[in-house]
Amino acid sequence: MAQPAVWPDDPVSLDVYAAPAPEYGSGSLADLLPTLAAGMGVQGFEQCIAELTPADRNCVFLIDGLGWEQIKAHPDEAPFLTSLLGTSRGGTGAPITAGFPATTATSLASVGTGLPPGAHGLPGYTVRNPETGELMNQLRWRPWTSPKAWQPYPTVFELADRAGVHTAQVSSPAFEQTPLTKVALSGGTFHGRLTGEERMDLAAAQLAAGDRSLVYTYYSEVDGKGHRFGIDSDAWRGQLMYADRLVERLADQLPPRAALYVTADHGMIDIPFDEQSRIDFDEDWELRAGVALLGGEGRARHVYAVPGAENDVLAVWREVLGEQFWVASRDEAVAAGWFGPQIDARVYGRIGDVVAAAHDDVVITASVNEPNESAMVGMHGSMTPAEQLVPLLEVRS
Repeated sequence: MAQPAVWPDDPVSLDVYAAPAPEYGSGSLADLLPTLAAGMGVQGFEQCIAELTPADRNCVFLIDGLGWEQIKAHPDEAPFLTSLLGTSRGGTGAPITAGFPATTATSLASVGTGLPPGAHGLPGYTVRNPETGELMNQLRWRPWTSPKAWQPYPTVFELADRAGVHTAQVSSPAFEQTPLTKVALSGGTFHGRLTGEERMDLAAAQLAAGDRSLVYTYYSEVDGKGHRFGIDSDAWRGQLMYADRLVERLADQLPPRAALYVTADHGMIDIPFDEQSRIDFDEDWELRAGVALLGGEGRARHVYAVPGAENDVLAVWREVLGEQFWVASRDEAVAAGWFGPQIDARVYGRIGDVVAAAHDDVVITASVNEPNESAMVGMHGSMTPAEQLVPLLEVRS
């Protein structure tokens, strides 16, 4: 592995090579579906997560925003999930990692394709499209970009379906036709259901519908309440209690020879509303100097420099933020494995000239250009345990 550059004038900067990069290849979200598919005999896949035992029928229930540390901190609100902590990662009682950045679009693409961000090509909330020079919001898919050109790989669901596995997704009807669903979660049959209870019941029925089954279901509002009110709020705790009941409802209906895996796309932390915790890019002339575009999100920024200003922007961001953020050049972030073991050529230019990942409880907001995101209480994206570690809880019939 390459060694970090030496910055004699800035000795306190965090070492980007010491950042806790995700456990790609053996214990990340990208490794889950390939492991399950291999266990069902689908050709072309290997058991990446060595601790898991094969099952004929597999259901993945992804609860948006429900990190490992949040479950451990709330045993009273989540008694059923808490009772399953020891089952995580094949009974080792350990979490897996989300991937970098720890954000929904990136993580869902990692889950569905079985690939790390450097391959599937959704390496952030917003990233620059090298072909147009515009920022591309990969969650909301704005501006419109051809989904197949942006993410050309087949999903694990598609490959399993072709191999004769009964494959289904059970989620909100609003997600059925979204580009993110098409590039990350397509394959088999999509079933839209409005309520959580309906989704659990149908997921169990779909799991029983084949001798070999791969079913995915999803719930979003733990994340939604966390962003709006924070994970220290009654609203968030109420959603955690509801999600706990949903998991138990699904677990009680598992057909024979089935395994249920409960996981998440990222965790979350609350960020105080003060100047020390929220650094406003739109009001900071030093951070803006030489920057053409600011991408990513508050705790995982992609910074795109004016051509020729890349080194200057890196030096300034490192000087201003280096004690609070891991601040890396694109090549350093790639060499440190933040986005996976290899980077596809089409993806390389989507990564920022500078990548800044939060170490402390701090965010880089953009009050003018990102007013909604800047107003959020709960945040995520970086590689801290609160954001990066996610459960892989298991129930077997």
